[in-house]
Amino acid sequence: MWLLRLKPHLSVSIWTLVLLGNAWLPLSEGTPKSSSPFRTFQVTDWSLTHLVVHNKTGEVYVGAINRIYKLASNLTLMRTHVTGPVDDNEKCYPPPSVQSCPHGLVSTNNVNKLLLVDYSGNRLIACGSASQGICQFLRLDDLFKLGEPHHRKEHYLSSVNESGTMSGVIIEVQNGQNKLFIGTPIDGKSEYFPTLSSRKLMDSEENAEMFGFVYQDEFVSSQLKIPSDTLSKFPTFDIYYIYSFSSEQFVYYLTLQLDTQLTSPDSTGEQFFTSKVVRLCVDDPKFYSYVEFPIGCVRDGTEYRLIQDAYLSKPGKALARQLGISEDEDILFTVFSQGQKNRVKPPKESVLCLFTLKKIKDKIKERIQSCYRGEGKLSLPWLLNKELGCINSPLQIDDNFCGQDFNQPLGGTVPIEGMPLFVDKEDGMTSVAAYDYRGHTVVFAGTRSGKIKKVSASGIMAMDLLGSFIFCWYMCLPLLHKTDTFSTKLSLRMMALLFQQEPKNSDNCA
Repeated sequence: MWLLRLKPHLSVSIWTLVLLGNAWLPLSEGTPKSSSPFRTFQVTDWSLTHLVVHNKTGEVYVGAINRIYKLASNLTLMRTHVTGPVDDNEKCYPPPSVQSCPHGLVSTNNVNKLLLVDYSGNRLIACGSASQGICQFLRLDDLFKLGEPHHRKEHYLSSVNESGTMSGVIIEVQNGQNKLFIGTPIDGKSEYFPTLSSRKLMDSEENAEMFGFVYQDEFVSSQLKIPSDTLSKFPTFDIYYIYSFSSEQFVYYLTLQLDTQLTSPDSTGEQFFTSKVVRLCVDDPKFYSYVEFPIGCVRDGTEYRLIQDAYLSKPGKALARQLGISEDEDILFTVFSQGQKNRVKPPKESVLCLFTLKKIKDKIKERIQSCYRGEGKLSLPWLLNKELGCINSPLQIDDNFCGQDFNQPLGGTVPIEGMPLFVDKEDGMTSVAAYDYRGHTVVFAGTRSGKIKKVSASGIMAMDLLGSFIFCWYMCLPLLHKTDTFSTKLSLRMMALLFQQEPKNSDNCA
């Protein structure tokens, strides 16, 4: 699955999907345009926010403001589903469709914040910002609306309308209950929304248990809320979920949040942010396995702590040999901006980094083992609001340990550092994708200025997207016209997908 998220500070009037292939048919809302060396899908009315590609059919689903689009693998428009605008007011809880609201309703855009393919249910999950963040289930074939659960508080995920800050992972359970892990900012509304939760994914869209917590009793449930004490001290505290994935028996999130250790509670002071890797066991309904670690990269003494994007991949044969790992192991490519300030408009200086999942797992295991020896504290100030000491226990902690009702939740204190591959001091990298071609790992990073940078073992080649010239690295593909950073990012993911095609003319390279 290929997922694109729009960064919140980007704003353009024309949005373009560009497929880098050998055909020459551009499309705009399904209407052909003049001849061009790309296939494109272009919209002028609504900003695009997310993209997923079906892993078997190659069909493309695009989330936008007020729209969901289905495209063929060549970007021909097949279906359009309208999600907004709707008459709404973010102060209305429950939403006005459920209960009459004393606040005035206005026509409100519905920003698509989450787009996932539920393969076992043959449906698309599209969650928006309107009506307190309810989701629609759409049939994959024709985007027919199968259901829109909105009557229970569990159906409201978050009213935050900033795209690229919510992330989800579907876990399919053989002969069991499928789950949906959701991470989202809450804009201070902890009484309404958990920031992290595990939800039931029912077969029927009308089932009353849809999106109910996987586990809930009087004291414990499958959710994590930002404490009111934290919000009282730091009113702007929130957690932004930049990327998520599952690996083996764990779910991981890469997040960006206010650093409460560096930021003064005084609202007039400077704000600092920190990036975290969050891990949960898939089969831990009580969230006893919750662990988070600061994560980042350092190059030549400069710290890069603001996560922009990430991409889970496998190493090619050459890279696996260099890293000393198996080709079957997971690796993580990441992009960080320099420093810890300015989340919305981060510094242009950025770094492309590599993590092995083995290193992340080993660091987490070492931290858990240390805590179960009674060493140190839980070190999770934003969640616990006090320092609690670790409790000594004879339990043996292995790679698959999923927590107990003590020594949790647990935070790391020393950042897990990635391997810096390339520093960009001018363009500001915002996205990353990777692909293994004949044993070689190719990494592409999109920038704010509309460039794609290719990083390989032999170095870097930057390609300005102002023209339609051809570049070659194991194969030839035409470059797209420069339109905006978003199309670069979206095309970046399409590039990674389409690089699996063999080149037709590998000698025609410039």
